[in-house]
Amino acid sequence: MTPTPWWQDGVIYQIYPRSFADADGDGVGDLRGILAHLDHLNDGTPRSLGVDAIWLSPVYPSPGYDFGYDVADYCNIDPLFGSLADFDRLVNEAHRRGIRVIMDMVVNHSSHEHPWFVESRASRGSPKRDWYLWRDPRPGGGLPNNWEAVFGGRAWQWDEASRQYYYHMFLKEQPDLNWRNPEARRAVMQAFRFWLERGVDGFRLDVVNAYFKDAGLRNNPPRLGLRGYERQAHVFDMDQPELLDVYRELHELLEEFGERMAVGEVMHETPEKAARYSAPGLLSLAFNFEFTHQPWAASAFQRAVTRCEAALATGGWPCYVLSNHDVSRHASRYGARHAVERAKVAAALLLTLRGTPFLYYGEEIGMRNGRIRREEIQDPPGKRYWPLYGGRDPERTPMPWSAEAGAGFTHGRPWLPLNRDFREVNVAAQRDDPHSVFSFYRQLIWLRKASVALRRGSYRPLIRTPRRAQVYLREAPGQRMLVALNFSAQPVLAAFDEPLPRAAWRLRLCTHAAAHEPLQGGGIHLRPYEVCIFEAE
Repeated sequence: MTPTPWWQDGVIYQIYPRSFADADGDGVGDLRGILAHLDHLNDGTPRSLGVDAIWLSPVYPSPGYDFGYDVADYCNIDPLFGSLADFDRLVNEAHRRGIRVIMDMVVNHSSHEHPWFVESRASRGSPKRDWYLWRDPRPGGGLPNNWEAVFGGRAWQWDEASRQYYYHMFLKEQPDLNWRNPEARRAVMQAFRFWLERGVDGFRLDVVNAYFKDAGLRNNPPRLGLRGYERQAHVFDMDQPELLDVYRELHELLEEFGERMAVGEVMHETPEKAARYSAPGLLSLAFNFEFTHQPWAASAFQRAVTRCEAALATGGWPCYVLSNHDVSRHASRYGARHAVERAKVAAALLLTLRGTPFLYYGEEIGMRNGRIRREEIQDPPGKRYWPLYGGRDPERTPMPWSAEAGAGFTHGRPWLPLNRDFREVNVAAQRDDPHSVFSFYRQLIWLRKASVALRRGSYRPLIRTPRRAQVYLREAPGQRMLVALNFSAQPVLAAFDEPLPRAAWRLRLCTHAAAHEPLQGGGIHLRPYEVCIFEAE
């Protein structure tokens, strides 16, 4: 087959650095902690997880109002996590193991402590005044428009010294950059270049469709919703046409350095929007978040895949995710009484579909959300909206490496409480258990590595309207794979809507001791929560 970029073939693993591994005992994860666990991620053998790249949530200097998503210096490392020398060593050691490194770039907004904003705020005549969005009050007084902030309250903050408002989509400590200012845009592109020259393999782009706002700052129209931000249709504060030129410019920059990539987090994502921004020549990928809000039903997941495939432009590539630092872990969302079984079915779906899968740290051991008491809440939205919303801390709790004190994460006091089940659900407990979630993940990933059909092949569902099971073919020249997934706690006969291609089918992976072979032209018997993957011989 035609060679494909590594980010189409590979499995990408998100690390939330504060919570992955703490090497210095201060209770917060760091770069040396990540370095110490690279062999868990990929040591070149099937004993390791086998991922192809890691995405690091922000490790830049930051006052921490939004835990690194308020960047105070785009070209350095926060001492909390280490140093640039530590980062360079991490990149080198990751590359030595065949692991690519993706940085999180947060360039819709900066920290209010970033030198750019400090200078912008100094006076109306500052050379960097126009690097941010400053506006006078409306005639007669009042805010420039009706825009609301994602984290609550109005999106305009009054600056008494200069007698103007500045715009912030999130916290008031996160002023938005003005991407229409050519000097600001060049400075951001230089920050991308800085990390590319240090060997970074790509970028995850935070709220990538919000960089530009309507030039006339028109009011957003109203819609039904619970909170202020949700009571507006976000027509004028994101998805502006000027975005595409930025994506093209970034694409050209990445091309200078060879096989580098950019994946975008699209706010209020739809399959159509994700596809539009990840067309050839724009972003390499855009996350499809449909899986993060589906009910546990075979039909719901298949409809999400169908919508994604239908929306993609020629040459576009799907990108799926089950969990991340902003949404509940899927083992909690779907777990119920069958958490382990459902975690395996979800893993098989994610890792056998056409597209690039992103894993979230701890997902490979079936890690669930932590329990956070009110006095332990760190996340700003959680503090503001408790008890209606507890924030994002539950999905950010420390990685449990072992059953020892501190869960092998730290020798100090962890910045968020350890999960209460860490003595049972941890890496050490699952590494040598052939029936564990971890063992199943690594078998899936290594099978995917060995299968051109699973990495690059076409996707064809054999059941058009599934009830309790999904069955689909992944086909590439020279190889055909059959994937069967039972989403229910009951045995099923999954009947196909089209004849199965005649072949001898060899079982490659199964969650149960033995598997029924597919019935020629008919269907397949599946036991409760069974996953079967066959290869045509």
